[in-house]
Amino acid sequence: MARPLIGRTIKRLRTDQALTQQALAARLGISASYLNLIEHDQRAVTAALLIKLGQTLQVDLEALSGQQERQLESSLREVLADPLLGLEELPEAEVRTLAASAPHAARAMLALYRALRVAREDASGLALPSGRRILLPTDEARDFFHNQANHFPSLEEVSENIGGELGAAPSELNHAVAERLRQRHGVRVRVGPLEQSLRRYDPASRLLELSESLPRESRGFQMAFQLMLLEAREAVEAILAPAMPSSAEAAALIRIGLLNYAAGALLMPYAPFLAAARALRHDLDLLAAHFGVSFEQAAHRLATLQRNGQRGVPFFFLRVDPAGNVDKRFSAAGFPFARFGGSCPRWVVHTAFATPGLMRVQVAELPDGATFLCFARTLTGPALRWGEPAPVHVVAMGCDVGRAADIVYADGIALAEAKVGIGLSCRLCDRADCRSRAFPPLEHRLTLDPNEEGAAPWRFER
Repeated sequence: MARPLIGRTIKRLRTDQALTQQALAARLGISASYLNLIEHDQRAVTAALLIKLGQTLQVDLEALSGQQERQLESSLREVLADPLLGLEELPEAEVRTLAASAPHAARAMLALYRALRVAREDASGLALPSGRRILLPTDEARDFFHNQANHFPSLEEVSENIGGELGAAPSELNHAVAERLRQRHGVRVRVGPLEQSLRRYDPASRLLELSESLPRESRGFQMAFQLMLLEAREAVEAILAPAMPSSAEAAALIRIGLLNYAAGALLMPYAPFLAAARALRHDLDLLAAHFGVSFEQAAHRLATLQRNGQRGVPFFFLRVDPAGNVDKRFSAAGFPFARFGGSCPRWVVHTAFATPGLMRVQVAELPDGATFLCFARTLTGPALRWGEPAPVHVVAMGCDVGRAADIVYADGIALAEAKVGIGLSCRLCDRADCRSRAFPPLEHRLTLDPNEEGAAPWRFER
């Protein structure tokens, strides 16, 4: 039976590889007319043909999930719901048609909308104290990593080569990295008090200073980052150059993100980490202990395991602060993040703040029926001095509920009965009985009655 959006996914993969329908049909041993029907979701794809598609297009079956198409549709619906556009109802059929037939135009529309938001914010006086406009390089960097599925084979290769030369077990890797810095690059590492910094490198003196407030695993990661800054520079620039960032700030953010990726790949080599993740059923605490890394580092690494032929469970990864600001976000699981506003207050990402340090698990069902196993936990960073509030974030991950058997956090949960209905955001959600709703949905008219107050904060026509 065909998976949702499988036809659009096949068309995207075919066009990405510059194949005509006739050429792909010939390789599959089917007619071009039959392939055309499949691409328009008018014919089902058999299991045998699905496997052959994966082999012919040289992608894993996970790549045929349609997650990029779903994310594009979700972003378009969010944009078209803006009251500024004057659409009383979201034209669902038109959204699907646009995403399927003109994906490049759809992405251009999203880029224009982001520019519009920047202009509106700037006009409202949201600028830096210096008067410089806010150009949102963070959005550009997030899009870059999202479009690359947060997986970079060339950085994996560089990290594996360096790790092979180090030849150290996970428990000895920090020492091996420090020795390589010293012997190959003349870099000394010193741990001590640092004012307003966690890591500071002086190229002139070849001194790498690490704050004594950092835990051991974070010191190890900072040393790995420094090593990649010295040895993976060419690989990073080769990835960055074709992206052509629009500003120096965006380029710097992407560059740092790529170096962080390489450092994580060094400390958690792909094949051993994937094997351990499967054996430990993705228990993040056990994975972190095994590789001598932090909980967040292990979680981030899980979200990068997208190597062709060796894919891990497709996870989304999210880091959010108590005010709801998202500073890290990756999705290999096809979860439709809200790009331009707050997310659902019923989502475990937000409720996890109520139980600091404890893992919270939720079976989250979106309005379209897509269901995800989500798990989230608060993490507290070091305070640099007395009286300064320690930074608190929630790190959340999730995957399609169909992979729940592979995840230790699903144990003991009756998945069907435990579902919690959430929405993309209040303005895009049409759940009428939600008592946590902050705003009414944009595509429904309000029904206001001064003689009655309902349990839900907003009543509207369905």
